[in-house]
Amino acid sequence: MNLRILVAHSAYQYRGGEDSVVESEIDLLRSHGHEVETYFRNNDDVKSMSLASVAVQTLWSSKAANDLTELINSFHPDVIHVHNTLPLISPSIYWAAGRAGVPVVQTLHNFRLMCLGALYLREGKICEDCVGHLPWSGIVHKCYRGSVTASAVLAGMLTFHRILGTYRNKISRYIALNDFCRNKFIDGGLPPELIAVKPNFVDTLAPLDMPRNGILFVGRLSVEKGIESLSNAAKLLPDMILRVAGDGPQTCLLDEVTGVVMLGPISTDRVRAEMNSAIALVLPSICYENFPRTIVEAYAAKLPVIASRTGSLTELVLEGETGLLFEPGNAQDMAEKLAWALSHPEKMAVMGINARSKYEAEFTADKNYAALINIYEDAIQDNLASMQKIIN
Repeated sequence: MNLRILVAHSAYQYRGGEDSVVESEIDLLRSHGHEVETYFRNNDDVKSMSLASVAVQTLWSSKAANDLTELINSFHPDVIHVHNTLPLISPSIYWAAGRAGVPVVQTLHNFRLMCLGALYLREGKICEDCVGHLPWSGIVHKCYRGSVTASAVLAGMLTFHRILGTYRNKISRYIALNDFCRNKFIDGGLPPELIAVKPNFVDTLAPLDMPRNGILFVGRLSVEKGIESLSNAAKLLPDMILRVAGDGPQTCLLDEVTGVVMLGPISTDRVRAEMNSAIALVLPSICYENFPRTIVEAYAAKLPVIASRTGSLTELVLEGETGLLFEPGNAQDMAEKLAWALSHPEKMAVMGINARSKYEAEFTADKNYAALINIYEDAIQDNLASMQKIIN
């Protein structure tokens, strides 16, 4: 059965993996014959708005609710799939969907519903102070954009909608990206029966058989990505070639480090080419990553991953099978794993074969499409059952 799906998303000021996931899922659905309509806002718009206006929109956007109601009336969706609502869409759209009797599926790309900073990270360390509590600690520590005011607005929105029951009663299904994240959302108070697990995916070409050398990093050069420890590890291995794709506020930590080749922001095709020619991808994050698409891209390219032993990465990287793990923030441990990889190319090649097998078993477009449609159908059936109870 071909479904009519309305996708809602507020795009980030700096394009990231979440925006790519939204686009990929829309393309996937359309390629299977489903009709997809979109409701997009762009967070760049906040630059021209007053702080008071942004605060009101964050709490309850009448514009978004009215826009969505009009789209529902014209498009008649079977299901609404929501990604990011902060700040300009707001949870008001869940209520608009409820009034129209349309089920909502919400993908949880980060931990924003429980943590103002979305990463469970504060001052470079894991922080779970707000898990299971109202996020007042996040205001004190300015966890959203380094601002007491912005943090208070976000905390107020979360508190208001928890009291209203928005997150428990207006969403038919949540999508967590792995079991680790699902458990964290349950710890934060979301109903476990509403949370399904569906990973990210990539639809990619077969890997190329070509000579491999050096280590590759792909991502934003920022605190949560563990760039400081990556820089320190690289300094311990002056003979290592480390190619770095991306940019960000901590670019300076890698500039002029011996052996580091700064590629800057590069195209998707160039990333794939780099992944086909590296010995391993390094992922030194110090936060709870939800599901870096770079892991799936690496696995598709027969590229093992050397990652921090933290959060979902311990679930996604099978030590000794699809990659290696090191203690987060420990440059010495990271350097030892990187050195081992460089000195054992044959064993890394075997891990690469295992990585490709894991990709084919779990992370292809076909596997993802089947999982996504099952979630939609469950949401639709539950919504119909709930409406029937109201009628009876």
